[in-house]
Amino acid sequence: YLLESVACYFTEARSSDDIVWTYAGVRTLVGRDAASPAKALRRYVLETDAAEGKLPMLSVFGGKLTTYRHLAEQAVDRLARFFPKAKGRWTRDAVLPGGNIPGLDLEGWAQGLRDRYPSLPVDLVDRLASTYGTRATDLLESARSIADLGEHFGAGLYAREVDYLVQHEWARTAEDILFRRTKLGLHVSSDTAERLAA
Repeated sequence: YLLESVACYFTEARSSDDIVWTYAGVRTLVGRDAASPAKALRRYVLETDAAEGKLPMLSVFGGKLTTYRHLAEQAVDRLARFFPKAKGRWTRDAVLPGGNIPGLDLEGWAQGLRDRYPSLPVDLVDRLASTYGTRATDLLESARSIADLGEHFGAGLYAREVDYLVQHEWARTAEDILFRRTKLGLHVSSDTAERLAA
């Protein structure tokens, strides 16, 4: 159906042979009695199973990225009765890692990084500022030249960033780095991905 949509706007025909990469984000929908997916609820449901004397199991059905923090707060509330020493909700006003950019001025933050690392390519510094926020300084540390970033894998991905993702973002595979952490996999060749994996 996506190819049919493309055909509405482009004169040159495309087929599944022209597709070079695919991705699907799948979201479970809660709808025990829904007649069709369109009728299923877009909300999430939390269910707690707790046998007497056993630790609870919390199951989350549904949900989406835009409601993750609210869902997490409700999960903590649901589990609090099993853990009397738990402090309860605390993330409502907490800033995500790297998000403590002064005045929430990303452009100003990026300009500050450009000034601090003048020998690095502007597009690289801008991507790192956008991707890592204030943690970009942890990644770059004392880099004074492009050589300080180590091997270049393509699309502005250097060994220094790879090491950072392994040490601080739990990346374990090339796919973790290229797709789950950076989306740079959309811009590198399969040879680059294989070299990174090696």
